[in-house]
Amino acid sequence: MTTIRKTITLTDAQNKWIKTQIDSGAYTNDSELVRDLIRRAQIENAELDSIRAALILGEESGVSLRQPNDIRSVVKLRKAASG
Repeated sequence: MTTIRKTITLTDAQNKWIKTQIDSGAYTNDSELVRDLIRRAQIENAELDSIRAALILGEESGVSLRQPNDIRSVVKLRKAASG
């Protein structure tokens, strides 16, 4: 994997927080922490994209004639079946 060197500018408070994370042993250096934050943001964005897609699909499917309790029952059954 190719690595690219970047220069970033931080506030004093941000730099202090990073140093605290490293001093606590959570990370070995600044780069490791920044890469972890980026990975977490990528996962969060993917989850949000999935939720948005499901919401759009739901909106496009139209109005359901089922009652809320019926819908909840189906969801519980699906959840139980999938573990």
